[in-house]
Amino acid sequence: MKKFIFKVITIFSLIFIFFTINSRYIFADDIESEVSDDITINTSANIDSDLSNINSRAYVVIDRATNLVLVGKNETQKRKMASTTKIMTATVIIQNCNLSDTVEISKKSAGTGGSRLGLKVGDKITVNDLLYGLMLCSGNDAAVALAEYCSGSVEEFAKKMNEKASSLGLSNTHFITPHGLDSDEHYTTAYELALLTNYALKNDIFAKIVGTQNYTVTINGYPKALKNTNELLGNLNGVYGVKTGFTNGANRCLVTSCKRNGMDIICVVLGADTKNFRTKDSISLIEYCFSNFEPFNIGALVKSEFENWKNLNTKNFTFEKGTNVIPIFILEDFPYDTILIKKDQKNVDVIFDCDYNLVAPLFKNSSVGKVSVMVNNELLSSCDIILNNDIYKNGINDYLALFFKNYLVNINDLL
Repeated sequence: MKKFIFKVITIFSLIFIFFTINSRYIFADDIESEVSDDITINTSANIDSDLSNINSRAYVVIDRATNLVLVGKNETQKRKMASTTKIMTATVIIQNCNLSDTVEISKKSAGTGGSRLGLKVGDKITVNDLLYGLMLCSGNDAAVALAEYCSGSVEEFAKKMNEKASSLGLSNTHFITPHGLDSDEHYTTAYELALLTNYALKNDIFAKIVGTQNYTVTINGYPKALKNTNELLGNLNGVYGVKTGFTNGANRCLVTSCKRNGMDIICVVLGADTKNFRTKDSISLIEYCFSNFEPFNIGALVKSEFENWKNLNTKNFTFEKGTNVIPIFILEDFPYDTILIKKDQKNVDVIFDCDYNLVAPLFKNSSVGKVSVMVNNELLSSCDIILNNDIYKNGINDYLALFFKNYLVNINDLL
């Protein structure tokens, strides 16, 4: 009987261990056991000259300066994004909370599954250290703790996340949780995730956290060392962030920021089959862009074309009912100095759109037209042509002067 009971206990113990280990694949996000995947950071072996071997279901690379898409596939398709969600979580916390505050961990936070910082009920830790636990080891428990601290509940915090998404124009993004565990109502697109990341990186605190490889947090006064789950950080030239992700529904995801030789890009891969694929895909996309694109001084081109336009067209303007004054034009600041453009496709057009017949009065700082810049037949941006002097409407004296001028001309013709 004892042997039978022992066997039953042993079997149930093995079943428990099996499901405990495998349950992480329902929720897990880049926990340590994933490191056993065969990851090779070898750029020469990973560059795909035509990107035909990309495994990820959706991807995009954008130019940080302009948000222009350099390469993309299914980049506007709604997809689950796992713990890349935490880019928004961190952004909302940094903008709304005191990072030096101490948080006491609730039962809900401590019981959150998946990748964890390892928090227990009653633990005390600062908001700042929770952010490192959120972004470096992708702690779902840290995500819930931050949400509860900031808004009182996960549900209320999600409202803040969605309000922020709306304010950024992310119309195909919706959040249910601060950690990104699978839900049909929790989604984004590769492109909108890149836009969110670009926004988040403009905050120095966020940029510092996601660019940190190793950090020690303090829980209840005791230190705990953390290591960043981002396999490209510190291993691929120019990489300075940002976030990994993995759930069964989202598969492997990775958001990467990388800067080299005056080029600053964000790469997003969503839905890769394995960590190895997401790594190779990211490297391939990053190296492809640095090999095939280069900085182009669009600001200088716009200024040069504007000067040429002024020289050719200033005298062509007429001002009905206006005084005889030569207009002076200046150009509103163009929003970009430099853009990234494909080396073999430098198709850039500067287009002027003006009405050359205007009606006085017109005053200084009035807009009289637009300059639009097209890149590969797509609008990059535009700016206004501004009148830099006043064009007054003719008064009685002007009309009298004009009358006598014409009268004298007519008299001379008769003589």
